[in-house]
Amino acid sequence: MAKLNINGRTHDVKVEADTPLLWAIREQVGLTGTKYGCGVAQCGACSVHINGELRRSCSMPVSTVKATDKIVTIEGLSRNSSHPVQKAWLEVDVPQCGYCQSGQLMAAAALLKKNPNPSDKDIDDAMTNICRCGTYQRIRAAVHVAAKMAAGGNSAKAKA
Repeated sequence: MAKLNINGRTHDVKVEADTPLLWAIREQVGLTGTKYGCGVAQCGACSVHINGELRRSCSMPVSTVKATDKIVTIEGLSRNSSHPVQKAWLEVDVPQCGYCQSGQLMAAAALLKKNPNPSDKDIDDAMTNICRCGTYQRIRAAVHVAAKMAAGGNSAKAKA
């Protein structure tokens, strides 16, 4: 049994200590926005925030998460898709198949929290998630749009 604080709610989950956090989130709590991709923390589809830090949940045992740790999944990024990265993703039409996008969004949100005005290089260095569809150029464009939105400016498309 473990207590997990996910998106501001405490959940009691009955899992083995070595169960990956991803599976507790998906199977026990029922939040399926966080995806399984590779199982070895390389692709980033399973990305969540723990205490504000981007973490890959597929290889993180539940036993390493304390009851006081604050876990945020894609469902908790905003209640109504109003987070700047979510708005920018829609505006730039980033997703193709969409499978990796929840992890991409979580990575972008973490980047913008640390660096509100990233350069292309900053984005390339921080966005290490894998997209099989190759939407990397649109992801980079959307991060720039989200940065402008978060700063209170209009998006790039709205100005065009």
